[in-house]
Formats: sequence, structure tokens, C-alpha cells
Amino acid sequence: MSEAQPLLQMQRISKTFPGVQALKQVDLTVYPGEILALVGENGAGKSTLMRILNGVFLPDADSGQILWNGRAVTIHSPHDAQRLGISMIHQELALIPYLDVGKNIYLGREPAGAVPGTIDWQRLYAQAREQLDRLGLPIDPRTEVRFLPLAQRQMVEVAKALSLDARLIVMDEPTSSLTDREVETLFDQMRALKAQGVSVIFISHRLEEIFVIADRVTVLRDGELVGTEPVAGLTEEKVIRMMVGRELTDIYERSGRTDSREPVLEVEGLTSHGAIEDISFKLHRGEILGVAGLVGAGRTELAETIFGLRPAHAGVIRLDGQPVTIRRPAQAIAQGIGFVPEDRKAQGLFLRMSVGENIVMAVLRRLTRLGLIQGARAESIARDFVARLDIRTPSIQQRVRNLSGGNQQKVVIAKWLTLKPRVLILDEPTRGIDVGAKAEIYHLMNDLAAQGVGILMISSELPEVLGVSDRVLVMHEGRLTGEFDPRTATQDDIMSAATGSAAGNNANGGGKGL
Repeated sequence: MSEAQPLLQMQRISKTFPGVQALKQVDLTVYPGEILALVGENGAGKSTLMRILNGVFLPDADSGQILWNGRAVTIHSPHDAQRLGISMIHQELALIPYLDVGKNIYLGREPAGAVPGTIDWQRLYAQAREQLDRLGLPIDPRTEVRFLPLAQRQMVEVAKALSLDARLIVMDEPTSSLTDREVETLFDQMRALKAQGVSVIFISHRLEEIFVIADRVTVLRDGELVGTEPVAGLTEEKVIRMMVGRELTDIYERSGRTDSREPVLEVEGLTSHGAIEDISFKLHRGEILGVAGLVGAGRTELAETIFGLRPAHAGVIRLDGQPVTIRRPAQAIAQGIGFVPEDRKAQGLFLRMSVGENIVMAVLRRLTRLGLIQGARAESIARDFVARLDIRTPSIQQRVRNLSGGNQQKVVIAKWLTLKPRVLILDEPTRGIDVGAKAEIYHLMNDLAAQGVGILMISSELPEVLGVSDRVLVMHEGRLTGEFDPRTATQDDIMSAATGSAAGNNANGGGKGL
């Protein structure tokens, strides 16, 4: 591969933002028909480098150059990138919710009708159907995007990129919300593209995926190039060491937790029509209770019902043994329940506001006197949580949108910790963050449990569920299909219950699975 002329060479690329040196003299090379994995911790500079390639950002004026097929080019906009044959699937999806799938795929590239100035809608939807079929997606191209689950929206973005007939496709965390089956479908498509001579830059925090699909790995750390090596000569441990600059052996921990059997949260017969049915469980003080299941199993809907985002049509919720009524989030918050949602940017953060403003948002009423916010006290609280959670930001005045994914997640968690919650619900708490930030989140969860907080953790990553949880509940089609002890359960046991093909209980170590 090294004998071929590179398709892309980014040489000595630097990028500076106010108070932050995001990239420092970074080199990146991609050859025709290869899958290059680009990895690094959150904040390492991966997305910034790719946004420069896609024309969203311009490199610093004294920076190096970009060569495309050996020719120096300047990319001022995404349209410039598309004209060269570069397409990018962003981590934050760029679909328009109130347009249908077909219109999103061909937005700005609609086929012309027979009459000048018109659009051939029949042809547009037929072409969209072809792109969806390539990915095995049973989606009607006339369906509005807002009605699709996150995983299917992600695949629509992939279909949109493929429709451009690009020579280089950048995929920024494309598998972060996909099921295993959808991931394999995507990988099959990536292999087909590679066979056709199309190149892919693949960004993922799931290191196991890198070893399945990539040819070479480029590692960034703190905005600098650490190195590029063939996958064949690497191990996961070496990649982690290159990423974080240190050994990171066991990222899971259960030490120091309380052994309380006293329930802090009890759910009995909880039902929300069309979402969950007859759910009953107990969450003990100081326990991390994992909730596993496939996309569409009802895990998020369960969390939303407990938190008052979704109506409960039957059932009882008890906190510390006392029945409570929760019809809206304000009532859940008043009862000491915090909720970190799956989509932190759409549901968990005010992106245009500062780090400090986001952190104190949940306790704003407590900080208000006679209609005025006690600024000094709010700043003190924000600075305290930035230090406690090691949130890496130039200042608490920094807009939260400018932080890396891992640090944004810490801000969302900090917001709820200001409440001193009795129960903390975490929906996909490590989605889209790197292995180092994951370890920090797990450590924080362990500390909270040791302090007696009951944690309900929803996760699609089975190693995470088994590694972090004290018990594991499994859901399928809106119902609980069983309970596991993670010390004796296997991933196969969990998947068997998640697909509805087995049922049982091994919470006390008895039996082979659900």
C-alpha cells in the first residue's frame, strides 16, 4: 500500500482556537482503497482535523498543506470537499427532522423534472430506495426523519454519504448508536467500498471495531500525532497506551461500595402504553443496576417514565419506601432523581451557554434571591465540580459546545450532582467517548455508589454492563425478561434474554441464564 500514490496527504496541520491549541503540526495520509482508523481520546483533535478536511474549519494561516492526488488544494467549504470527492458523516447527525428520508439524502441535489424548475420526486424516492437497499434498511424513504430511532437516523446518514459517490468517506463515530447487526451491515458496506477503491477514515472509540475493519491506525494525543501503524502489528493494549500515554489495565471497578440491601427506588407494575409493560424491580442504595437490551427494547422509555418525561398509565414508584407521584421532570427532580439522557447535546446541555451555566442549571432556583442569581455562589459551585470531575476546560465561561464529548458528558453529570441526588439514571453514559474518559466516568459512578447513591445505568455495551453493574436487568419489547448476576453471567446469556429467546434468573448465581 505504501508504494501507491496517496489519495490524501495532510501535512503539518495546525489549528488554534481561543485559549486552545487543538492541532499541532499533524500529518495524516490515506491511500486509495484503504480503511484508516483515526483514534485518540476526546479532545485529541480527531474531529477538528476532519472538519478541516471537510472545509468546516480552515487551518491556521502558517499551517502546512493538504494534497489530494498529489496536488495541493485549499478546502474552504463542505461543497469544496464534495467536489473533490470527500464526504463526511458527522458524529452529531446533520439530518433535518421534519423532512423525509429521501429529501434528506438528496437535499440540494434533487433530480430535475421534465419541466424546468421542478423536481422529479418519483426518481428521487426511487434513488433513495436504492441507497437504503444497499444498506439493508427496511425504511420507507417517505418517512419523516423525526419518526426514526437514533440508530436508523445514523444509517440514513451513511446512505446519504454513499449517494455522493465519494472517493473518500469520513465516518465519525458511525456505530455509536447501532446494533451489532447494523454494525456488521455497515462493515460489509465499508468492505465493498474498499474493494471498489473508495477510502474510508473511520473514527471510533470502540477499539475492538478497529481490529475488525481497519488496515492502519493513526493515533492522536493532545492535538499531536503519536504515530501510524498497520493494524496487524498492534494490540488493543498498545493502542490504549498510545492514546492515553500510560497503561490502562482494568478500567472497571467495584471497590468501596456500600453493601446496603435497603431499596432507594422501587418500581412495581410500571406501564406506559406502547412503550413499557408491567415493569417491577428494586434499586438499592449504593448499587449500580445495569439495564441491557437491544435498540427498541424500551430501556430509554423506562427511564423517561420514571423521570416523568413519559406518562405512566399504571404502576407505583416508591422512593425510600414512600409512594411518589411523578408526572413531570420537575417532580422527579424535587424527589432527588437525576437523569443523564442518551443524547447529551439535544437533551442534556444548553450548547450556547457556558460550562458554569450548564452545571448550575438544575439548582438555579436555589441560587436565586428576589429574582437575581447569586453569581458568586453559582461560580463557586461550578468551579468546585469542574475540579472534582476533572472537566478539562479553559474556564467555566467556555461555551460547552466547544468541549470534547467526554468533558461534555462530565458537565451533564455535574449538573445533576449539584442536586445531591438519591437516584441517578444514566442512559448510555459513555456513548461516543474514549477509553480514558470512560475510565473516569466509571470511577465517578463507583464513588457515587460508595456514597449511597442508587444508579440505574442503561447501556448497549455488554462488557460495560457486566463490568460496572452489581446486577443486570434485561429488557425485550418493553418487558423485563430477567435478571443477572454479572459475576456469573456471560454476554451470550444477556443476548439470549435481550432477543427474547430465553427467560430466567441468575441473580443469585443459580441457573445458567435467563
